[in-house]
Amino acid sequence: MKGQDLLKTGALRHGGIMANYRCTAACRHCLYACSPARTAGYISSDIAEAVCSLLKQGGCGSVHIGGGEPFLDIEGLLMTVRKLRHKGIRLEYIETNAYWAAREDEARNILKRLQAEGVEALCISVDPFHAEYVPYAYPLRLHALCNEIGMGDFLWKPQFIQVLSSLGSLEPHSRAQMERKLSSAYIGETARAYGIRLGGRAVNIEQEYARYRQVEELLDDAPCYGLLSTDHFHVDMQGYFIPPGCTGLRLPLVEAINSTAPEKYPVFEALYYRGIRGLLHLAGSYGFRTSQEGYPSKCNLCFHIRRYLGKYAFQELDSDHYEAALQYY
Repeated sequence: MKGQDLLKTGALRHGGIMANYRCTAACRHCLYACSPARTAGYISSDIAEAVCSLLKQGGCGSVHIGGGEPFLDIEGLLMTVRKLRHKGIRLEYIETNAYWAAREDEARNILKRLQAEGVEALCISVDPFHAEYVPYAYPLRLHALCNEIGMGDFLWKPQFIQVLSSLGSLEPHSRAQMERKLSSAYIGETARAYGIRLGGRAVNIEQEYARYRQVEELLDDAPCYGLLSTDHFHVDMQGYFIPPGCTGLRLPLVEAINSTAPEKYPVFEALYYRGIRGLLHLAGSYGFRTSQEGYPSKCNLCFHIRRYLGKYAFQELDSDHYEAALQYY
């Protein structure tokens, strides 16, 4: 890769802080492959301080907080909120699956603590994938509590409320129950209605429903310049920049903003400059062989190449992500 420009983002636009990877749910569409089985932990005070400083340096004026499930550590969440406020970065909203609204009084108290720290809004998930883990009464209850105390919120996505109305609202529902009550094709239908990126755990949806194509049909020479886009990037609990919509790849935020050393991240560079064909060429030198069955998409092929390369300890690959993503609960 000699002679290439250094990898570096432009000005940071819209982004989010991923406070953790652990979640009370293991949703089929989760781009970050979060679940109850992921390693426990939460963004530390030192990393939150460093991330907020770097976001400010990079020109980022506002972010949201997500996970994982950020409400698994309310004190850590409030700490992160304060760090953002002290750096003058506006918090747009906090994402949640609303599992903590099981007890109304406790949920109301948490909302009041958030209000006291200046939190303006929550993004509350409600859809069939979340309903496999969180009774859909909980997001509706949290929505009502927000209205009661004057906290801003929005349900994501409200059209699924009608879809879920034939189910009992006070318990989660298995795939088999959903297929009987909603539709035998509810997984594909929900994915289409969401308009999700088929990465992370959603690779399994694509592998179950999409037509497979031979590798030569998927190869092109288009560079993946979107890997350094800042239109909905995330920074995780360890301080890594995660490209929009392309999980399992990462760069330290400090390097993403200030530039990387040449040839330090060969997988990232191969994709960024030479696209899927360049990545396949790199992987071939490490013994990767494509499946004769083919793959449902170029991004799915890319996922499996990167999963293979993860065993060679490339710094830019989050090897835990690939194994967690293939756990299709």
